[in-house]
Amino acid sequence: MKYNFDEVIDRRNTNSLKYDFAAERGLPDGLLPFWVADMDFRTAPCVTEALLKSAEHAVYGYSDVKKDGAYFNAVRDWFAERFNFEIKPEWLVKTPGVVFALCAAVQAFSEPGGGVLIQPPVYYPFRQSIEANGRLTVTNPLVYQNGRYYIDFDDFERKIIANKVKLFILCNPHNPVGRVWTMDELVKMGEICAKYNVLVLSDEIHCDFIYMGMNI
Repeated sequence: MKYNFDEVIDRRNTNSLKYDFAAERGLPDGLLPFWVADMDFRTAPCVTEALLKSAEHAVYGYSDVKKDGAYFNAVRDWFAERFNFEIKPEWLVKTPGVVFALCAAVQAFSEPGGGVLIQPPVYYPFRQSIEANGRLTVTNPLVYQNGRYYIDFDDFERKIIANKVKLFILCNPHNPVGRVWTMDELVKMGEICAKYNVLVLSDEIHCDFIYMGMNI
């Protein structure tokens, strides 16, 4: 399918969060918001067609998706085709969004006042989700060397021990530094977490940005 990525679409005055609510979020006028999760090109035609078809039905009651229906089948087939990973519908839980899921996991898998580990600079709602739910943010800052970010594994382990961490929020591929953690790095983090009984909450929302042989 050919697509015109050069088409300029005016998003202002459409209740766009990043344009129409910039001032309310303390941002200066004229700032260009380069969001990844909210881009400024049109949605794929097949998505628009499906939405129009649903709208034409003209009844907007409560709805859901079946565990053995098209939605879950699409998710299952996508991961099987793209990642050679077989998943079962019963493993999947729907949430209103990523941040909602983060908050729910923080509540479910950590105790009030307990330490939750993150690796800044990282997606800012990680910290918000921890602290808004009465937990302690524990940081394992990434180390910047020669234009690339690395994990300080000694600090990673020390922080887990010192703060009795029981939940680690992993971001892979990492937002915003762009690192795709190597197998060795993932195994090493996993071994440390297993050693101290730390549950890993893995945010892999950008996994489709990874290509074969990619090592950033």
